[in-house]
Amino acid sequence: MNFAIRYLTEYRYDAPVTDNLNALRVRPATTATQRVEDFVVRIDPESRLHQHSDYFGTAVIEFGISRPHDHLSIDVRARVKTTAPDEPPEAGWDELEAAPYRGAAGEFLLTDGEPDVLALDELVGLVRGESPLATVRRLVDVIPDRFEYRAGVTYVGSTVADLLDAGAGVCQDFAHLALLLLRRNGIAARYVSGYLWAPANGDEDSAEVETHAWIEALLPGEGEPCWVPADPTNRSLGGETHVKIGHGRAYADVPPIKGVFRGAAGADLSASVKMTRTDASPARA
Repeated sequence: MNFAIRYLTEYRYDAPVTDNLNALRVRPATTATQRVEDFVVRIDPESRLHQHSDYFGTAVIEFGISRPHDHLSIDVRARVKTTAPDEPPEAGWDELEAAPYRGAAGEFLLTDGEPDVLALDELVGLVRGESPLATVRRLVDVIPDRFEYRAGVTYVGSTVADLLDAGAGVCQDFAHLALLLLRRNGIAARYVSGYLWAPANGDEDSAEVETHAWIEALLPGEGEPCWVPADPTNRSLGGETHVKIGHGRAYADVPPIKGVFRGAAGADLSASVKMTRTDASPARA
C-alpha cells in the first residue's frame, strides 16, 4: 500500500513563551516491510532541525525556539510504501531458552513495574497457547474480550493497574497490558508507535485517523528470531495497514512529541492525522 500522511499539531499560548525545546518521534521507520519515499517537517515559528537516532533506533528530530512566540505549529508530511509481512514462524516453547533468542530479547523480557494482583495472574494463564505464536494470536482476542475500548477513562500516564481497575482504556493501555502478558510468559515484546489505516466506511481514499499503538513480539523460528507485529486493539496481527514510527519498552520511549518551554502561559492543543491512499484501492483496482 502507498500512503500520504499529514500529522499537524498546533499549540496556542495565552501569553508569550520562550525557550521552547521539543523532541519529535514522527518519522516513519524504514523496515523490511516499509519504505519512506518522502518526509518533511515544517515548524512555525521557523527553527533549525537536528536529527539523530535514539537507543532503540527511532529517528528523533529536535528543535528549539528561544525568541518569544504565542503559537507553535508542527506540520509533518510523509509518503510511505508498505507491504504485507511474511507468515510468522512457528516454534516450540523450548526455543525461548536458546542462546540466539535470549541474546535478541535483551531488555524486552524485563517485567518491571507490574501490579501484584490476581486478575493479572489469571490473564497470564489465559493467553498462554500451545506455542509462542499461538499465545500471540490468543492475546489479540483475549484483551479486547476482557476490556472495553473507551477514550477518556485513562490518560497518557496510566498504568496497567489503571486498566485492570477501570476495565476499559485505549490502544496505549491495551499495548502495555499485552507487553506484560507476553513477557510474563517468557516472550520478549516491545511497544510500537505509528499510524493505522482504518477508514470508517472501508472504501475511502482518505481518512482522518489518530496515532496508534500496538506491539511486536519476538518469536523464534528456523533461523534468527523475528519481530512479529500484533494489534490487540483490532484483534489482529500487524499488516500493511500499519505504518510504524518506532518502538521501545513502553510508550515513554516513543512519545510523538515531547517538549518544555519557559513561561507561565497555558496552551490550547489541537492535533490531527490524515492518511490518504495514493494507489488504487482493491475495490476499484
